[in-house]
Amino acid sequence: MKRFLKWVGIVFVTLIVIGFVSLKFIVWPKVDADMNPVTAHTPFNVSEKAKALHDELWVADLHSDNLLWRRNPRKRHDYGHVDLPRLEEGGVEFQIFSAVTKSPKGLNFDENDANAPDDITTLAQAQLWPLRTWGSIYERAAYQAQRLQKLERQGEVHIVRTSADMTKTDRLLGLLLTEGAHPLEGEIANIARLKAEGYRAMGLQHFFDNELGGSMHGTSQTGLTEFGRDAVLEMRAQGIIIDVAHSSRAVVRDVLELTKDPIFVSHGGTIAHCPRTANRNLPDDILKQIAARGGIIGIGYFNGAICDISPDGIADAIIDAATLLGPDAVALGSDFDGTVTTSLDTSELAAITDALLRRGMNRENIRKIMGGNARRFFVENLPVE
Repeated sequence: MKRFLKWVGIVFVTLIVIGFVSLKFIVWPKVDADMNPVTAHTPFNVSEKAKALHDELWVADLHSDNLLWRRNPRKRHDYGHVDLPRLEEGGVEFQIFSAVTKSPKGLNFDENDANAPDDITTLAQAQLWPLRTWGSIYERAAYQAQRLQKLERQGEVHIVRTSADMTKTDRLLGLLLTEGAHPLEGEIANIARLKAEGYRAMGLQHFFDNELGGSMHGTSQTGLTEFGRDAVLEMRAQGIIIDVAHSSRAVVRDVLELTKDPIFVSHGGTIAHCPRTANRNLPDDILKQIAARGGIIGIGYFNGAICDISPDGIADAIIDAATLLGPDAVALGSDFDGTVTTSLDTSELAAITDALLRRGMNRENIRKIMGGNARRFFVENLPVE
């Protein structure tokens, strides 16, 4: 009997090992690759002039969901959009890392029910996140912050917490952003807890209505709730910058009335450039108000935010946004690794610089849009200490 039990134990452990190896080397990479594809293409033809300019740029991207995936960010991958080696190849100096913590099944730009089954619960379990994250939205945000903290301890990233951090040059600068404020779980005190984990920017909504108010893609289209108003004021009191990328029009108007501080749109586009994006992008008049008070709008690289996701199409969306809002209000907001299809990954950003040059944008404005505007915005709006 002892011999039999020993063999049963060996078989059981072997099956566990085989299962884990299958998850790590087959299942996780396949799901990641399927959810974050790059369209097949030959290498982009980037002129020597554009390469030289791109090498001089301080490049910033306002939105990547890289922390959602089990992929090791220290290694270069041939799938997905972002990892540290590819960020370096693309000349990126500053990357905002967004924490996705809840996503309703059947997600779409038109209407989502906040009570629909949550895909992030399934993803957290399938990727063997800590048990504490399986039932807590707050803990999912904390865990993703802790993944970036680990990279900081390894000397790979410097997490931006203050205005002065934006001047550091020895490694990649990373800023933490919640994609929606549902990690607060209805508790104002969680703003301070998330700030302690390193968050310095918070979206208010994602694809569904939450305790703070209506989402652009929710069912209510309402403005800020009483809790939402209190949360916005507390965020600002604590030096947290507000992102309204997925908020309802009514919420954004309420925020603009409630606080005179600059806010931003981490990833999106303009309806003027692509009218069929009216279910994803804020109206142009709201974007103009955001720009007028010193805010910035990150242009996404995905269908829904813009009409053409090629480098030329991204450049066209950027140029039209700069014409509409002014060149000081436009930035890059890829949404890399955000379960979107893109035409390039972060190592290929010089193709956008090339397209902007070919379309006649001057070097000063290219410098602003590729990163200068983002640097100014965060230097001016992050806490001093």
